Amino acid sequence: MKKNKWFALAGMTSAVLAFTTACGGNSAEQGGENGGEQLSGNVVVDGSSTVYPIVEAAAEAYAGEQPDVKVSVGLSGTGGGFEKFTKGETDFSNASRPIKDAEKEAAEKNGIQFEELQIAFDGLSILVNKDNDWVDYLTVDELKKIFASGAVNGDDKVKWSDIRPEWPNEEIKLFSPGHDSGTFDYFDEVILDGQPLNKTAQLSEDDNVLVQGIAGDKNALGYFGFAYYIENKDKLRAVPIDNGNGPVEPTHETIQSGEYAPLSRPVFTYVSVKSLKEKAQVYDFAKFLLENGAEFAEEVGYVALPQEKYDEQLKKIEGLKQQ
Repeated sequence: MKKNKWFALAGMTSAVLAFTTACGGNSAEQGGENGGEQLSGNVVVDGSSTVYPIVEAAAEAYAGEQPDVKVSVGLSGTGGGFEKFTKGETDFSNASRPIKDAEKEAAEKNGIQFEELQIAFDGLSILVNKDNDWVDYLTVDELKKIFASGAVNGDDKVKWSDIRPEWPNEEIKLFSPGHDSGTFDYFDEVILDGQPLNKTAQLSEDDNVLVQGIAGDKNALGYFGFAYYIENKDKLRAVPIDNGNGPVEPTHETIQSGEYAPLSRPVFTYVSVKSLKEKAQVYDFAKFLLENGAEFAEEVGYVALPQEKYDEQLKKIEGLKQQ
């Protein structure tokens, strides 16, 4: 695919895509290794809402390359996606954390072999309302104090003044991804350290719901992936995080370098080896995603991997296809 050609394609509405697919429209270029071959069939993707924008952008662009292939992208959360994937119900499972041992065991039990594909870097962003003019930064310890259940005098109702006396004597309204979310799992690991989440937090697997919640309350505090922050910078403000070396704001540069610690992380999609081998459209879409992954990641607000990483993974799936 020609560089940047997909940008125009990604702007197509789903209605236009459906029409094009139904009519079996032709494309001047064809994706992947198939040269001039026109592919057809379905590609089923589900999983992380964090990874969704990248793969959805790829799916929209791919419709221009292979209009007779229908790529459906769901967003049931990392855990929900793996539940379907390990039963053989999907071809790809998007994930904002690595697959867990229990999920690997479920896949093995059902005869599902898979390949992990890293597709971008994300910076889990801590957000406040635009009208919040008192939070200049938060330390990792302060984040844990706010979000861990009972961390302030055994009470889950935490006020800003409980964190720093000069801050308002108002209760903090917390917003968090749900327990099926890989973003929650990552936050749990690096911030909560396994402590239960504050019971007052409002949960949603849909990051857009979290955006609306934080944007609608001056005392709100929440977190989700970097791309959703970039998309909603007019409504929200990112809080710099101090991990012991001074406050650092999430940016492309600080996420890629790892300076935005400990909240920088890779994000993934997992592909079924059986689907790679048996469905030409799945292999072709995987190849298309990796060949153009840097552009997709950057366009929707994430941070691209070094090109060598995409190339290395391309060789892996080519090897799997040939086995």
